[in-house]
Amino acid sequence: MIRALVLVIAAAGTAGATGPAPSDFTLNTNCPPGFEKTDGGVCELRTLYQFYDSLGNRGLGGTRTGLPPHRDGFTPQQIDLGRYLFFDPVLSGDGTLSCASCHDPAKGLSDGRSRSIGMHGEDAGRAAPTLWNVAFLKRFFWDARADSLEAQASGPLYSPREMGNTPAQLLARLNGNGVYRRLFQQAFPNARGPIAEQQVFTALAAFQTSLVSLNSRYDRYVHGHDAALNQREIEGLNVFRSFVARCSECHTPPLFTNEQIAVIGMPEPDGHPFDVGAEAILGSPKLKGGFKVPTLRNIARTAPYSHSGAFDDLRSVVEFYNKGRGNSAPSDVPLYLHWHISDPDLSEAEVDRIVDFLGALTDETFLPQPPTRVPSGMTATHRGEST
Repeated sequence: MIRALVLVIAAAGTAGATGPAPSDFTLNTNCPPGFEKTDGGVCELRTLYQFYDSLGNRGLGGTRTGLPPHRDGFTPQQIDLGRYLFFDPVLSGDGTLSCASCHDPAKGLSDGRSRSIGMHGEDAGRAAPTLWNVAFLKRFFWDARADSLEAQASGPLYSPREMGNTPAQLLARLNGNGVYRRLFQQAFPNARGPIAEQQVFTALAAFQTSLVSLNSRYDRYVHGHDAALNQREIEGLNVFRSFVARCSECHTPPLFTNEQIAVIGMPEPDGHPFDVGAEAILGSPKLKGGFKVPTLRNIARTAPYSHSGAFDDLRSVVEFYNKGRGNSAPSDVPLYLHWHISDPDLSEAEVDRIVDFLGALTDETFLPQPPTRVPSGMTATHRGEST
């Protein structure tokens, strides 16, 4: 295991490797950085957190704690095929958007917008959540309506407000492309017949599970490098974990999310109706205005913040919590606010220290490399622009 971890660290420098040669498309036979290829030919995640056990008896927001179960075990070819698909606008109805249009590596795998923009400039309804560390998640979308990455994929692909495609058109395009037929055969050698929808979903899931961020300065501090955080950041970590601020009750290390649905009374932008969130999915009035607790990993890269993009900067977010329970909740909408939301009454300095600490959660060591060309022959896109 120690040798594998050393190899993973050494491999970090390959994260920015270039795409395929101009005249050829081939799938990578090596695992992404942070993963080890097993004798069975699949990629398994390697991380120092595997040396730690559970959260039990570690206090509020314990640091040296194990990660929850995660998904891996995809082949290098499946991961690389997913990378091509992720950046290829062939997946959208009119060929103008890719998955990366809303999950741009340059924007923290989000899109820098308060509300994402779909095909024909359509308002997609909510901000795009980051995809960092989705391999560890069991719920997807802000309202937690999908329970797997594969189940999540059909949402944006087929929504007329987002990518606007249909299953029939998607498969017709892919099966009509000789390069994609060959690449799918490489990634799924035991499959027979034309490209299937489930193979598309599997490849996209394989790529997304490779988007791992666990090497921030915070992580180096946790693993014993005391100088990785400065004094202000350490003070911020202590406030973050305190029973007064209670940030780590929901944003629990090491993922900095507990994946629960929380009603916290987030405001909506001017002119937009109140978003009932998870209530519409689960049918519970107690979840009116409830949304999944987002990860804080790479949070400094993913402004604006919340499902509605209500806050432009991190200090505004922390101030929202510090102003007290229900301070932005609409007076005419009854909400069952989460019991962790209190009135911490932090000082201005304590608010600043939390913001300082959040900046130490940035790690883009394994940022995916967008391909310069994609098998469809279209222009590879992220944020709706060419790479």
